[in-house]
Formats: sequence, structure tokens, C-alpha cells
Amino acid sequence: MVYQPPTGARDLLPLDVAQKRWIEERLQQAFHQWGYHRIITSTLERLDTLMAGGAIQRSTVLQLQGLDEEELGLRPELTASIARTVVTRMAEATYPLRLYYNANIFRRAQETSHTRQQEFYQAGVELLGSGGLLADAETLLLLMDCLQSLGLDQWSIVLGEAGLTRSLLSVFPATIQATVRQAIATLDRLALETLPMSQELRDRALLLLDLRGTPAEVFQKISSLDLNSTQQTALDNLKSLIDLLQNISHSPLATRHSLVLDLSLIQTLDYYTGIVFEVVSDTPNGRQVLGQGGRYDQLLGLYHPQGETAPGIGFALQIEQLYQAIALTNQIPQHISTSDWLVVPANPQAYTAAIAHAQQLRTTSDTVRVELDLGGRTPAEIHDYAQHRRIAAIAWISPDGTTKIERMTK
Repeated sequence: MVYQPPTGARDLLPLDVAQKRWIEERLQQAFHQWGYHRIITSTLERLDTLMAGGAIQRSTVLQLQGLDEEELGLRPELTASIARTVVTRMAEATYPLRLYYNANIFRRAQETSHTRQQEFYQAGVELLGSGGLLADAETLLLLMDCLQSLGLDQWSIVLGEAGLTRSLLSVFPATIQATVRQAIATLDRLALETLPMSQELRDRALLLLDLRGTPAEVFQKISSLDLNSTQQTALDNLKSLIDLLQNISHSPLATRHSLVLDLSLIQTLDYYTGIVFEVVSDTPNGRQVLGQGGRYDQLLGLYHPQGETAPGIGFALQIEQLYQAIALTNQIPQHISTSDWLVVPANPQAYTAAIAHAQQLRTTSDTVRVELDLGGRTPAEIHDYAQHRRIAAIAWISPDGTTKIERMTK
């Protein structure tokens, strides 16, 4: 029907906007305190940019036809667009770059989606040009700071290592490796038990599926594997990161109750090369993934003319899921902002005086809200409107500029 938004889209009404802004402003304050600067990239990108060298599936992109038959799409996430922007437009910038965004993204709805939603809102950061322990720790600590700024306390970080997990999967034959990967990603034990492979490989697949729990439990399980030097280095780096986070006294992870180590964690975006993570929370609608992120040290090289790359790490928080997690608290706005004043001209001869009075009131504060009554209503109807809108005061303006102030009762 032409009177409805397209499938998968929705309109944000004033209260929706107020609640969305409440979340975004607190996240933005945290980003600023950590030294991050906002970047706004194009909603529309070339399809090859969005696909990030095959790391993003073409089927998830809402595609458009551009000029000269150019294949375009709406961004399904922000990291690839920011990587492209940094390489092409900020080549002379000094690393590390700390960038953040508030933006909408678009993903083609899957057949299994019950909401058919295709437009989403995210806020996130990208830390570019710095690898290693401190950069990883900064990203996770900033993520925790964001959650605390929203008053959230019932959440956990699920932490994995994409490079290590990908390496552990390399022992499986190429013909079934993608299937094993998908089964582990979806926690499908039955698929692993029925795939045609040796008992040794089946035991290996089931072990990988179960590499989830407290860090101590997971490190104990993985110790049974014969790791090569590269795998052992990745594991040692992961241990160092967890130790650092848990030894920071103000970190929620210092309680050792908010961190789940999951070496079966496989993100849907395939450009991650190091740590990957999700933040999850129990809400009235069940367990929600509030955000996700990870390290991607090869992505920038895809957009550089000479293939030169730089390390990067970031995360994205999902605004709708954050709202659901905090909707039952009293801190998020439950009403749109009310006006402080309603200025009412007594008759057409009072229009000039009423407009001038409204303008004068607006100069008293950057936050004051002043409405001008547009006529055609009786005093009783004006009072009813002011009560319904919870307006604080009415200024009745006479033609000679005389003003009568009426304070409204709550």
C-alpha cells in the first residue's frame, strides 16, 4: 500500500526520536571522553566497497543501479565505509585515528526474519593504525564505559579470537570446512555429529563447539590440543588481554563474572583477524546481542592503491537493542520534551506584539521552548491544549503589548 512505509522500514515518531537521542548523547559523551571524533560517511557506496573483498555477503546488501550501470548499495555496516574513507580521503592523517559514528545501516531481510526489518541504527567506534594489547584493551574498556553510561548492569562480554578459531578449523577438509564453520557458528551439535568425517575430526569439531565458558575453563580445554607456534601466540595474547582487563580495579570484568571466553565465536562479517566480541544482555524479550566488534588488520589494504594496510579494531552498538535493555528503567524519557511557554495573541492586532514577546522569551535560554498560538481557538480550548501538552505557562498578549502570565498547574 502506498500509504505505508516499505517492508522492513519504520518511521520514528517524536518520542522514538527523544529516546534514541537520549541513548546516542550518552554514548557520544563517552566517545568524546576517550578522544574519538565523529565521522559521517556516505549512505550509498559502490558494491565492491561494501563487500569488503568478499567478507560481507552480497545477498545482505540492498542494491541499487547507479549512473552508467554502476553497481551501488546501501551500507550494511560502517567499518568498510570508514576504512575506504580513511585510505582515500585521510591518507595524510597521523595514526592512531580515533573515529566514531551514529548512523543508520541497511541489510536485506532474510526469509527467516519475523520482523522483516531492513533499516537499523548503530553507534560505534573505529581505532585505526594501532595493534597490540593496549589497543584491544582500550576498545573493550570503552565498550564497558558506554554500557555503564546508559545505566546497564546486566550484561556480559563474549570474547573470541577469529584468527585462532579460523586456524583451528583448517584441519578439516576443504569440502566440509564451510559446513563445520557454519555449524559451530550456529551451535548446531547435530550437524557436526552427522557430517561425513572421521571420528578424530568429529571429536575435534565437538571440542571446538564447546570452547565456551570462563577463561580458566576454556584455557583448560584447549590445552588438550597440539597448538602450533602461531596458535599458541594468539592464545597467549588472549590470556594477556584478559589478565589486563581483570586486573583493572574499576573494570566490571575485575569481578570475573562478566566475561565469557568463546573460541567458537564466529562473526557473520569475515574480515576479522584477531579478537572478536559480543556484548549480550538479558531483557524482557529474551537474550539480546547489544553490540559486536573485533580486530581487522587487513581491511584497510583492500582500499589502498598499493595494498598498504594498517591495523584496526572497533565495535558497533545496536540502538534498538540498547533501548529494549533499558526500556523498563525510569531514566530513559517517557514523554517528549514539553514547551515552557504558549504565547497567545488576543486578536489579529496583537500578532506583532505576540511574535516579539515569543522571540524575547527564546533569547532567555538556549533550552527554552516557546510555542505561538496560531489562532482559531477559544480560551477553553487553549487551556485544554496547554494541559494536554503539559505546557508550563501561557502568556496572553494584548494589542498594546500588555502581557498577562498564567502559570499552569501540573
